Amino acid sequence: MIGTLGGRRRDDAARRPRRSRPPLITDMRGDARAAGGPGAKVLRFAAGDVVMVSGLPGSGKSTLIRRTVAAVDGDGEPVRCVDSQDVRQAWERRLPAWVPYEVYRPGARIVHYVRLERALRRGGSVVVHDCGSRGWVRRWAAWRRRDRGSAVHLVLLDVPPSVAVEGQRSRSRTVPGRVFSRHRRGIGRLIGRVAEGRPPGGCAAVVLLDRRAADELHEIGFG
Repeated sequence: MIGTLGGRRRDDAARRPRRSRPPLITDMRGDARAAGGPGAKVLRFAAGDVVMVSGLPGSGKSTLIRRTVAAVDGDGEPVRCVDSQDVRQAWERRLPAWVPYEVYRPGARIVHYVRLERALRRGGSVVVHDCGSRGWVRRWAAWRRRDRGSAVHLVLLDVPPSVAVEGQRSRSRTVPGRVFSRHRRGIGRLIGRVAEGRPPGGCAAVVLLDRRAADELHEIGFG
């Protein structure tokens, strides 16, 4: 189990901007476990923080969120999950089956970011399905929460492209080759930076998971 990443806050006086501190990087992938690194079953963050789950399309982000995120945080408040796949599925139900995702993807993205803005504005604990290749989203979330004293954390799935492609096929939602290549480059750079000890801007902590570590994770909780 990994302990609370960031202190717990219960009153308004405690919700002040945090002092700058070096981001915490926790590597739970196979090589790190073999070398005696952590193999957590639970990830617990401070109540009111934001967790962004990132990785390749098909890497299992939505599955991980649905399976592990606690319904309420330690203060008894609901944890809000903002998943872009929920938006896509809602559009799919409303549109004819022959309309390709590429046609309505811009509109679906706008709706997703509007939902994210609302969740960040309301406060409380938030979990976000994030593609990971757009750094401005993490920086925006950190900026949006700066006056609440809450932090943004990144849970990053390091899954081989072949496994991600199989995940796409299993849900019958394959990503065009050129789009997937762009995601591979973006996520590859992000994982490389984190592995070198250079976390992305806006993140107070980063957790690296491989497929096995993600499967063994029981809960993402707050407080």
